[in-house]
Amino acid sequence: MDKLLIRGGKPLNGTIAISGAKNAALPEMCATLLTSEPVRLYNVPRLRDVATMRRLLENMGVQIQTHGERGGMSFQSMEPVNSEAPYELVKTMRASVLALGPLLARTGRARVSLPGGCAIGARPVEQHIKGLQAMGAEIRVEHGYIEASLPAGRTRLKGASITTDMITVTGTENFLMAATLAEGTTVLENAAQEPEIPDLAEMLIKMGAKISGHGTSRIVIEGVEKLHGCEHAVVADRIECGTFLCAVAATGGDVLLEHGRPEHLDVVIDKLCEAGVDIVREGDGIRVRAAGPAWQHLKAQSFRTTEYPGFPTDMQAQFMALNAVSQGSSLVTETIFENRFMHVSELSRLGANITIDGKNAMVEGVERLSGATVMATDLRASAGLVIAGLVAEGETTVDRIYHLDRGYDQMEVKLRTLGADIERVAG
Repeated sequence: MDKLLIRGGKPLNGTIAISGAKNAALPEMCATLLTSEPVRLYNVPRLRDVATMRRLLENMGVQIQTHGERGGMSFQSMEPVNSEAPYELVKTMRASVLALGPLLARTGRARVSLPGGCAIGARPVEQHIKGLQAMGAEIRVEHGYIEASLPAGRTRLKGASITTDMITVTGTENFLMAATLAEGTTVLENAAQEPEIPDLAEMLIKMGAKISGHGTSRIVIEGVEKLHGCEHAVVADRIECGTFLCAVAATGGDVLLEHGRPEHLDVVIDKLCEAGVDIVREGDGIRVRAAGPAWQHLKAQSFRTTEYPGFPTDMQAQFMALNAVSQGSSLVTETIFENRFMHVSELSRLGANITIDGKNAMVEGVERLSGATVMATDLRASAGLVIAGLVAEGETTVDRIYHLDRGYDQMEVKLRTLGADIERVAG
């Protein structure tokens, strides 16, 4: 397994481009199942999860080509479509459940393996099942698979009013895609509002879908009989952008993040500004300036993770790493996933002073971290450890970075462009 070797203590300076969002690219790749016409996506990030989704779609019969310009990929989902997502492909990526809604809407049936366990906590699929049942699907779960079909005599799902028990991003996306080809009107209440959802909706609208209210908690979809092809650019990755904001804040420096969308990171940027970081919109991106290493000028900030537009759980580990080397104490409360403090023990190996009490982590800032070997436990924990390694004295080795490759497009290359002393070595 590959590792990252980081020799800390160098400020970050220069310009990098923020890649397309993983959490937009994956559902948008699944949305290509909704039509037999060609669909071209741009700004698709080079990630392990994208490669896995490509294999899954190709297994279903989708013809996929990669184009060099602007991260382009073309898709054509011709008949017949294989309506099964086998465990061998689903087990490494929970987003595979996003094939359920499009398959059911397009073919009238779907057999999708239940995704495997997730280190950061449970992500139950019951909400997906309840919503699709409300739209007329007959669903049973057996032998590790979700098996869905339309009742005898029906050729389309039917519109329904769906109110989920909890806010679910992938559930909202599944219902959104399924409803585009349903008969009648579907209303999604308590819908997730993350920027990746309106981006998916805008792609579907380009394909001929009738959608309103996307980006709010109430989305209305009027079903159509057929969707057509389109071209669409995947929205920039707000979590990658936020990660680099925290990295610059921790190390010091002056960096322009091209294509960064500050309106998608309001809460994170507010916290960084309160800490003492200088962040401004510049052109189509974000410029971040920090006068020196965090301990010299930043004040630690308390925060609580909540659904969008609150503080994102996907930024918790990165901001905690920043707090660990900022002045003062902070309280970090995690409300989304029950096991998302696994990076704390690894940060402690570097010298961080963090105490966990249930859903809360108390962070006492320290003046210095010292390099050590640490192990990534999940995608965002990996990014937090990289940030800590960038400020630690000596050499830090981050092991099991396949987690990092799931969600960051060549992170070490971008950091090296900015002046970091970081390299990937084969395990």
